[in-house]
Amino acid sequence: MRAKRGLLASFLAGVAWLMVQQARHIAWAEVLASVRAYSWGTLLACGALAATSLTLYSCYDLLGRRYTGHRLTTQRVMVVGFISYVFNLNLGALIGGVAFRLRLYTRLGLNTGQITRIYSLSLVTNWLGYFLLAGSLFALHPLHLPSSWAIHMVGLQLWGAALFAAGLAYLLLCALSKRRSLAWRGHAFVLPSGRMAVLQAAMGTANWLLLGTLVRVLMPAGLDFASVMQVTLLAAVAGVLTHVPAGLGVLEAVFVALLAHRAPTHQLLAALLAYRLIYYLAPLAVALLLELLTEFLMKNRAASNTKTGDD
Repeated sequence: MRAKRGLLASFLAGVAWLMVQQARHIAWAEVLASVRAYSWGTLLACGALAATSLTLYSCYDLLGRRYTGHRLTTQRVMVVGFISYVFNLNLGALIGGVAFRLRLYTRLGLNTGQITRIYSLSLVTNWLGYFLLAGSLFALHPLHLPSSWAIHMVGLQLWGAALFAAGLAYLLLCALSKRRSLAWRGHAFVLPSGRMAVLQAAMGTANWLLLGTLVRVLMPAGLDFASVMQVTLLAAVAGVLTHVPAGLGVLEAVFVALLAHRAPTHQLLAALLAYRLIYYLAPLAVALLLELLTEFLMKNRAASNTKTGDD
C-alpha cells in the first residue's frame, strides 16, 4: 500500500513538474486570444453536444431503474443521474458517483442495495462503451505515439484488442450465461439481460463519441477525429488512475505530450480550456442549482408529511 501511494505521489509530482515546465514556455496571451476567437456558432454546437452527452449519461440511471425495478419517475431519476455525474466529473467518483447518489436516492426511498446496483450498472455502462470504442480504435487505427513513449503502435494495438475482447466477453456473458449472479470480493453482481447489455454498449459508446466530437470541434484544424478521440480516451484513463478531480493538469499534459508536434500548444490548451468551461464548469453551476432545489423540495415534502401525520 505504501509503495502504491509512493508511486502515485511520484507520478503526480511528475505531472505537476511537467505542467510547470510547459507553463513557462506557453504564451498565455495567445491561449486566451485563441479562446476568444471561437465563433458563437462553434460554441453553440459544442454546447449542444455537451447537453446531449450529459442527457445521455443521465439516462444510464433509467437503465438502473429497469435493472432494480424501483418506481421513481423518469424526471427524478434523470435529475439524480445528472447531478451525480457532473459532481463526479468535477470532484471525483466518491463525491459525485457515490455520495450524491446515496444521499439523493436514499431520501427518495431507495435502499442501499438498490443504490449500489444502480451505480454499478452505470459504471459498467460507461466503461463497456469505453472498452468497445477504445479497443476498436487502438486495434484498427492506432495513434502514432512519440518515440520516447514506452508503448508503441504494436503494444497499443494489442492493448486495444484486449479491451475490445473484454467488452465483447461481457456482452456474451450477459446473453448466454446460465448463471445470472456473479460474486467478487464478497459482492454479488446480477447480470443484466443480453438486450440490456447491448443497450449499455450502445449508450456507453455513443456518449464517448459525443465527448470526443466535442473535443475535436474545439481543436485546431489539421487534427483528424480518430487521433483526437484516442487522445481523449487515453487522457480519461490517466485522470482516473491519478485520482485527480476533473483530471486537472493530467488532461492537458496528455494532450500536449501527444499532439504538440502536430498543432500549436497554445491552440491545444485553448481548446481544452473551452472544453472545461463547456463540459465541466457550466454544467456544475446547473447541477448546483438543481441540487439546492432538490434539497429544498425534499425538505418541504418531509415537513408536509410530518405535519399530515401529526394531524
